Amino acid sequence: MEPPPPYKVDRDDTLAPRWWDVRAWSKKKLALVAAGLAIAIVVLIVIIVEVTKNNKYPDYSKLNYALTDTYSGTGFFDNFDYFTGYDPAQGFVHYVPAAQADSPQYNLTYASSTSAVLKVDTSVNADTVPNASTGRFSVRIESKKQYSDGLFIFDVIHTPTGCGTWPALWLSDPANWPQNGEIDVMEAVNVVAANTENQMTLHTSPGCSMSVKRKETGKSLSNSCVNTTDANAGCGVHAGPSTFGSAFNSQGGGVVAMELRSEGIRMWQFARAGLPADIKSGSPDPSSWGVATADFPGTDCNVGNHFRNQSIIANIDLCGSWAGTPKIYGESCPGICTDYVANNNTAFADAYWEFGTFSVYKAT
Repeated sequence: MEPPPPYKVDRDDTLAPRWWDVRAWSKKKLALVAAGLAIAIVVLIVIIVEVTKNNKYPDYSKLNYALTDTYSGTGFFDNFDYFTGYDPAQGFVHYVPAAQADSPQYNLTYASSTSAVLKVDTSVNADTVPNASTGRFSVRIESKKQYSDGLFIFDVIHTPTGCGTWPALWLSDPANWPQNGEIDVMEAVNVVAANTENQMTLHTSPGCSMSVKRKETGKSLSNSCVNTTDANAGCGVHAGPSTFGSAFNSQGGGVVAMELRSEGIRMWQFARAGLPADIKSGSPDPSSWGVATADFPGTDCNVGNHFRNQSIIANIDLCGSWAGTPKIYGESCPGICTDYVANNNTAFADAYWEFGTFSVYKAT
């Protein structure tokens, strides 16, 4: 009889512990694997949260609005206080009180039955009496009434133009800035090009970001709205060519609408010829206007906490911390901003706002 064949030991039949047999792992190995799994789980959760947040979008469902305030006609400026003194943004201006602004000598603010005008002085130079050696006379008005929500319809007939100019139509609570936020509806600097773009911007205290899903036709410039970011650049949106300046003015201006609600802040800019019928009729319905020009969702910014007690403000600053910086001013304008402003009174003939009616609606 032949002996049985020798027993063959395959690799899979060895008695050595398998790598997946956790009972054979050392405590150190167990700890490392557990730590790795914990990190992987945390990373996965963060990814899921971020993806969810980035795809989240507010429910801008239709609200019914009723008219509450109208700023128009010969009494337009009666609804505003005049800020006086030097400019908080280091502008090269002297903001004058109502009596001086309304005086025949300067005539910087005046209104008719159809429009209201706010402008920069064109009568003085650096060597006249009085003079513009320390700043040119200008105007800044702030509405006596404040708002924390609503739909705002601004009819703008003419925007200020010229080198050194920094005009803005905006909302803020200046006594509590940046805690109560700032909403720039129309703003531009050194407005000399025909196709100048309006910039719509938010400025806030910490905790407001637009790194989220947005629906807008304008071009987003930055995602952080916090005032300490990029020298208070805010989270701006360019509205598109010819939305400010001479091209905008030559078309008879237009209308900017701003909706402030807990879900977010949206702005639309309409050319005069393309004004929605519901705005003309006094029954505005933002849900029918299509994609907003600028969309600032409340996804990662608590609108109710960041925007409160907003006054409507209009002003024309000169030079200052934006328009007057050498880099910005030198892009399209000659010399030094303050020298140009002080010595060229006739250069500011078109540096004026002309407004039609401002209408404010509240959700019912």
